[in-house]
Amino acid sequence: MQVDEEKLAAYFADEPADAPFSHLDRARLPKHVSIIMDGNGRWATARGLGRSEGHKAGIVALREIITASVRLGIDVLSAYAFSTENWNRPAHEVNVLMHLFAKTFIDELPLLRRENVRVVFLGDIEALPKKTREVFEYGLKETAGHTGMVLALAVNYGARAEITRACREIAAEAAAGRIDPVSVDDKLVASRLYTAGLPDPELVIRTSGELRLSNYLLWQVAYAEFYVTDTYWPDFDRWGYVKALLAFQGRDRRFGGLSKK
Repeated sequence: MQVDEEKLAAYFADEPADAPFSHLDRARLPKHVSIIMDGNGRWATARGLGRSEGHKAGIVALREIITASVRLGIDVLSAYAFSTENWNRPAHEVNVLMHLFAKTFIDELPLLRRENVRVVFLGDIEALPKKTREVFEYGLKETAGHTGMVLALAVNYGARAEITRACREIAAEAAAGRIDPVSVDDKLVASRLYTAGLPDPELVIRTSGELRLSNYLLWQVAYAEFYVTDTYWPDFDRWGYVKALLAFQGRDRRFGGLSKK
């Protein structure tokens, strides 16, 4: 993806000593970065605020990471916004989140247009409340022609449900005689996932210190590098992002083979 060098330099000016942007090897950035945005509620609770305030602060953090990713020339940024399990949260919190999703998408459309970002959704958005779903569908149409970074938002997403859905589709086509079961391979399965057409994540970042995937992209992250920080999502900024990217570049990615170092 083409990078505006002037904007890049300005956005990462005044680098802190613990996150030296100048040390990044721009030729070895991951094509797809995926983020499990965790810790909004705990961030708010620690400040004596309601959980909804944490979700609002989390939107500000996402805006910064979207901008940083565009500046760096990342091809795909995906983010876990709402899981299939999140419906188990208190109804008030779920309602606040759905309202925030709709409002934020409308508010952020100028940024997405300006930065040429194309939005896609991972998950079953048909099951979302009508207003939220309509806003998402509008945003999909508005950004469909954009040719810059892809922003993949996982909403009402669960990896097991995604894989089960793909298996059902393939089984139905096999039963109808349109697919030979012997021909089913990993490429065919991948083509039926929500991420079809996107590269697999090379780097997965999880904030708030939790050491689990939480039913997220189980198929796609088979060879991803993981970076976990204790920082709550609302406090994760461009410099925390640089630290994660530097850690990624320090890994020896062998893909089951021997080290080349």
